[in-house]
Amino acid sequence: MANLATETLFRMGVARGTITTLRNGEDIEYSPLSYTVLLFCITAAMYMFFFRCKDGLKGFTFSALRFIVGKEEIPTHSYSPEAAYAKVEQKTEKHEEKPRGTNIIALVRKLVDSVCKHGPRHRCCKHYEDNCISYCIKGFIRMFSVGYLIQCCLRIPSAFRHLFTQPSRLLSLFYNKENFQLGAFLGSFVSIYKGTSCFLRWVRNLDDELHAIIAGFLAGISMMFYKSTTISMYLASKLVETMYFKGIEAGKVPYFPHADTIIYSISTAICFQAAVMEVQTLRPSYWKFLLRLTKGRFAVMNRKVLDVFGTGASKHFRDFIPKLDPRYTTVTPELPIEFS
Repeated sequence: MANLATETLFRMGVARGTITTLRNGEDIEYSPLSYTVLLFCITAAMYMFFFRCKDGLKGFTFSALRFIVGKEEIPTHSYSPEAAYAKVEQKTEKHEEKPRGTNIIALVRKLVDSVCKHGPRHRCCKHYEDNCISYCIKGFIRMFSVGYLIQCCLRIPSAFRHLFTQPSRLLSLFYNKENFQLGAFLGSFVSIYKGTSCFLRWVRNLDDELHAIIAGFLAGISMMFYKSTTISMYLASKLVETMYFKGIEAGKVPYFPHADTIIYSISTAICFQAAVMEVQTLRPSYWKFLLRLTKGRFAVMNRKVLDVFGTGASKHFRDFIPKLDPRYTTVTPELPIEFS
């Protein structure tokens, strides 16, 4: 149902690419992608605020954000500062007890440890094994790698179809623009969020949940690297759902029985109305989905008779003339026009 609700939000004003509408006989074009980043910034700010609050998020959403930004940003994570310092000291002693090798791996590890441990770190920061600079850099590298690998895995089926016919296309599996875009999006989101959080701790000299609002909003700018209206609208719809259920738990919002069924029905009505009256406002992928779902019946409508409503229903079907069965059609004679 969330996907259909997302498509409904697309239909109500936000869609991929440029939407063309017909108003008073004139074509009006606008690109809603300019609002995608702003919407994602607001959504990310609210998600990160709930993530920092105690019992703010639960289930899969909380686990996903903990994987992305790390447990160091949770105020109530399991280990205490004393235990963390003890672990760091134990690791340091173990490293010192080992014989110092002269190989490259040992030198690189020693260099990385010196960079991570010898640097500025505020007392309120809970990344005890890293300073603030290396904490942000490590977050970027980690999530950039995750995003890159995810996009590579998504392209594997299409790449292996051309394994024998066009072997050179396998290189696009690794050197593709979208791979780096998704990696840059996830990596910059995490690094901006962590960097802003550390900066606010240094400035205010405390660790506050309200920092997550500013850090999350600024981190949302990372969508400039991977503009996806689908992601932005889906997260926004899930945020509204989360806030609604929180309102029910707090007793501030009334509970409506069968609300999911009602929302599903309204969303279906809006999308199907658009598929008949304003096909140009639907995403091409959703239009193809409706054609597969109805075995092409949405495309065989006589939309020229709907142009009288001013929605441009036949805009993309100018040359289409439905093949009607004469046995089931009648011809209405034109009425004479009377002039007064």
